[in-house]
Amino acid sequence: MGLKQLGTQLGTLGAGIALALAAAAPAQAQRAEAGELHAAFDDTFGTDARAPQSFDAIYETGFEQRIAQIADGSEGRIGIAAVDLSTGKEVSILGNQRFPMASTSKIAIAATFMEGVEQGRWSLSSEFPLLVPVGSAKYSSSVAPVREGSYLPAADLIELMITRSSNPATDALLRVVGGPRAVNDWMRRAGIQDFQLTRDIATLVRDDGEFDPARHIDTRDSATPKAMTDLLVGLHQGRWLSASSRQVIIGAMERCVTGKRRIPALLPAGVTVAHKTGSLNNTSSDIGIIRAPDGRAMAVAIYVTGQGSRGNREARIAQIANALYEGFVNQPEREWANATYAPGG
Repeated sequence: MGLKQLGTQLGTLGAGIALALAAAAPAQAQRAEAGELHAAFDDTFGTDARAPQSFDAIYETGFEQRIAQIADGSEGRIGIAAVDLSTGKEVSILGNQRFPMASTSKIAIAATFMEGVEQGRWSLSSEFPLLVPVGSAKYSSSVAPVREGSYLPAADLIELMITRSSNPATDALLRVVGGPRAVNDWMRRAGIQDFQLTRDIATLVRDDGEFDPARHIDTRDSATPKAMTDLLVGLHQGRWLSASSRQVIIGAMERCVTGKRRIPALLPAGVTVAHKTGSLNNTSSDIGIIRAPDGRAMAVAIYVTGQGSRGNREARIAQIANALYEGFVNQPEREWANATYAPGG
């Protein structure tokens, strides 16, 4: 069963567990930018006439229950999408709701650049300058000023962008490919819709903090967890790019030195992780491919907002990643579906 053929997503809007059927329409996102989240949910789901009789989710397995408990979003929205790459089985919590990508967008930037390498537009040995931010006031310009720094080979820029999350290296590559619009175009051609890169990283970081992502959905520079697992699955399965191009990206993800307290933190010895972290105001994230010692792999995208501190967000990511890993490797070999709402309503 393929990733795009899977069933409905886990959801509950109860006080204790912040899960939702969150297929967010454009009107929802626009409304969320202007006001509170509950207004956007009303737009999408309706009010009294269309409300289900109960928001209690029906869980097929204890695995699902465990993930739902850890993803309690009472202290901030938590979005999860995960896919067992050997079976196609999927778990999703707010998987179709937008979250700030922060630096997890850098995987898509790398993929866009590598397409240009394959087309002969540039090479991994081509040199480009780092783009270093120049001090400026928040919101003082549509694009934050930068200056050119040292010239480095593209291979080194990719390594810095992914392993160390270098923003000057990222903006260097982003300028080469044609800016956010080119990355969005690559994602659309890859069949991934719920992804929107709006600003370069210098501008994104300078203007960070305009909204609280724990309570507000800002569609700029956002994606759904499901969109990001689609990206990871496609790279793993070879849907796009050559094997050598994919290895440039995934290899750098395997050497990632940021986020040691996130996805890898609680996984058993012998498990390998290829991942990319993201951090902005009141939000922490990590997306990646987890591989068990026996070769079984799973793609995960975890976006956590709020929780009181960055340390708490990172701990929550680690707990979710470990629970996903244990749940997938211990799943019986039978088909199962995501949690659905009770009939009626």
